[in-house]
Amino acid sequence: MARLLAIDYGQKRTGIAVTDPLQLIASALETVPSHEMIKYLKAYVQREPVEAFIVGLPKRLDGTDSENAARVRKFVGHLQNALPDIPVYWHDERFTSQMALQAMIAGGSSKKDRREKGNIDKVSAAIILQSYMESKKEG
Repeated sequence: MARLLAIDYGQKRTGIAVTDPLQLIASALETVPSHEMIKYLKAYVQREPVEAFIVGLPKRLDGTDSENAARVRKFVGHLQNALPDIPVYWHDERFTSQMALQAMIAGGSSKKDRREKGNIDKVSAAIILQSYMESKKEG
C-alpha cells in the first residue's frame, strides 16, 4: 500500500505529514521552504510510493476561502502538472494551527520548540492528515 501525504502550504514554509505504508498512522515529516515544494515532492515520490496528496484548504469561519487560499490553489495547479498521476484531495484546515499548538503543549514540547513555526506547520499537516483519514473511515 502507498502512503498518503498531507500538505499544509504556507507563504514561506510548508508542513508535510505522511502515513505509514498501511495508512494507519499520520506522522509529521518535514517543513520545507514553500518555493522548494515541487522539487521536494518529486524527490519524495521517487523514494516512497504515494497514493494521494491531501492539501489543507484555508477557509474562514463562514466557510469562504481565506486570503491564503488563492496561493494554495495555485500551488496545487503546479503540483498537478508536475505529478499528474497522483490525485490531490482538499481538506478543511480551519483551526489546525491552534490544534497543533495545543497538541505540542499537551505533548510536553518546550516553549522554544513551540516558537519554531516550522514545528507547528508539520504538526498541522499531521492533524490535517489524521482528520482526512478519520473522515474516510466515517464515510
